[in-house]
Amino acid sequence: MNIIKSLKIDPFLLTLITVVILATLFPCAGNVKVFFEYLTTFAIGLLFFMHGAKLSLQSIINGIRNWHLHLTIFIVTFAIFPLLGLGLQIFVPNFLSENLYLGFIYLCTLPATVQSAIAFTSIARGNVAAAVCSASASTLLGVFITPVLIAFIMHAQAGTGMSIIDAITSIMLKLMLPFVVGHLSRRWIARWIDSHRKLINQTDRSSILLVVYVAFSDAVINGIWHQIDALSFTSIIIFSLLLLSLILLITTYGARLLGFNKEDEITIVFCGSKKSLASGIPMASVIFPVSSMGLMVLPLMIFHQIQLMVCAVLASRYAKRKD
Repeated sequence: MNIIKSLKIDPFLLTLITVVILATLFPCAGNVKVFFEYLTTFAIGLLFFMHGAKLSLQSIINGIRNWHLHLTIFIVTFAIFPLLGLGLQIFVPNFLSENLYLGFIYLCTLPATVQSAIAFTSIARGNVAAAVCSASASTLLGVFITPVLIAFIMHAQAGTGMSIIDAITSIMLKLMLPFVVGHLSRRWIARWIDSHRKLINQTDRSSILLVVYVAFSDAVINGIWHQIDALSFTSIIIFSLLLLSLILLITTYGARLLGFNKEDEITIVFCGSKKSLASGIPMASVIFPVSSMGLMVLPLMIFHQIQLMVCAVLASRYAKRKD
């Protein structure tokens, strides 16, 4: 455990890897697969119900007040990041396969992660209140924006024929409806939610693990490990580092050019550079066919770990600055 901490490895990522290995050795199929798919749908609905219940109306109101900071972060998250993802097309197919490229496109359209963005902002002595508002609002907007971006981009880039209406309808029914119901229920369950944060976090992670198991079970049956080799893994790591480096440079120097103070710069850097594994995997299960989901989330899983390791070092350097 000390080795894991010293290497800045997220223990949850190790659990995800274990689940992928389990799905590789014992993939679910037949009636068992059908049962797990129903269970996954329920778990995702519960996950977004809890997300809605955790988000207070006051945090939404607070987010509106510092609009220029949040607008900057949203432009980075939902405009600049996708444009960088589209730029990776120049490396297809010589250095990046078409399927992995689409996985990076999906990664780039996702909202920011909440927990780690806030945690790193706090460690770096940034504007924590703004980070809470921005990350929460990003998650909320991502439920609408991500499927629309994916539908437009993938239809144009790969001719997948993905229906924008179908994607939005599926998101509305399976994700947004539970989210809204959860938020409306907050007045009755807020106290229970606040006193059982640890249990809710475990529920969130269990839902993600379940989705990953079902997705990779189907991917294994469809031959994912014949499509992914050591070179492909290396490519994912290299392009993840490239994306993260570019976005960190853009957020850091962009914040300075726009005249933000150091605390707001830190918030922009850590909220703008993050992509949410917690939102990304459940949304992928709703947007994409199960047979292709394994490849779609693989870049996200690797990018997630890289962003944690790099931002842990960056937050530590910010924290050591002189006031």
